[in-house]
Amino acid sequence: MLRGVTHGTKDAVTLLLARSQYCNMGSNFSPVWTEAANRSFLMHSTYTTDTKSREENKKIIESLYRLSVDIKKIRRLKEWVLLQDVAYVKEIAGILQEMGADEAAVASILERCPEAILHTPAEINSQRALWQLVCQNEKQLIKLIEQFPESFFTTQYHENQKANILFFQELGLKNNIITRFLTSAPNIFYNPVEKTRNVIETLQRNYLSLGGSDANMKIWILKLLSQNPFILLNTSIAIQENLEFLQKNDFTDHEVLQLLSKLKGFIFQLTPATMRKSMLFSKNVFKCSDQELKELVLKCPALLYYSVPVLEERLEGLLKEGISVAQIRDTPTVLELTTQIVQYRIKKLSALGYDIKSGNLESLSGTKKDFEVSYGKIQSKKERPIFNPVAPLHVED
Repeated sequence: MLRGVTHGTKDAVTLLLARSQYCNMGSNFSPVWTEAANRSFLMHSTYTTDTKSREENKKIIESLYRLSVDIKKIRRLKEWVLLQDVAYVKEIAGILQEMGADEAAVASILERCPEAILHTPAEINSQRALWQLVCQNEKQLIKLIEQFPESFFTTQYHENQKANILFFQELGLKNNIITRFLTSAPNIFYNPVEKTRNVIETLQRNYLSLGGSDANMKIWILKLLSQNPFILLNTSIAIQENLEFLQKNDFTDHEVLQLLSKLKGFIFQLTPATMRKSMLFSKNVFKCSDQELKELVLKCPALLYYSVPVLEERLEGLLKEGISVAQIRDTPTVLELTTQIVQYRIKKLSALGYDIKSGNLESLSGTKKDFEVSYGKIQSKKERPIFNPVAPLHVED
């Protein structure tokens, strides 16, 4: 299984033993994330999706054809739209054109989100007015619709969307951040605003109880949300359980806040069970005490965040490159990198004559920018001529 491991049998056995400590590894994310992912399907459950027992609506096809829409593309992706009895092709196209979309843009929007034609003009105009609350003008709005049509044409949660937008504005989030949420994290607007407020209050309460100050709380909350809006899909209970898990594992209040900041709130995507498995795996791999494990996690929160299969894959990839477990323990942040990135960086460093197996891994880890800086220093050092202070200077007359 671990072909090519040069540090070998000992480190290979360590990894295999650590692997045996967990079983039936489930998803690394809590059930709320699966529920959110399924909502896209539920949105269209009120429409006919039986493509075998019905025929296509010729009026819909003709109307789309007149707008230069690629019918074949719709048939391939969402044929069920063409089977509906009622559609508002001309009306929806007209609204888009009013907002400034040209013929090509209208066709592109309807090809990628054909279910838009199943909404009434009243629904779309209401959605238009809603998004205008946070858009600078209709030019920006139509540009967003072109890029993210499905987010705009999800109208089933209109009242919740409106209430959440107003709440975010009251909270202090800037409109450009809210528009980013609407397009890239639309699910957070589907819940009642009471749930959103409850999650925010839970975060605020825990921030203060962990030693955060009133003066910094608003900045901390807004930064956390802007980095990871999906935190709002969690329940207050799940957030509380994850924080209590860290405290039960002897992380101080300050250290818990440190982890929350480093992980940008992604810690709430986990469950105590998955964090426990990841920590047990790391403890067995690095053969360390509870205190040493805690220090490793603080140094590299990826040990807490990544699931066992991900950590196992990355460890195995490093071992195959001839890197030892001891080296990884000294620089655990190397586990934040995918195997492909590690291989690419080792290849570049090896071309300079740098032996990654005999040194530390600092030059290998870090962001792309960090690596480029380290690589540049090693390259400069290699190319720099050796200076001899007693060598004669040749000066031309």
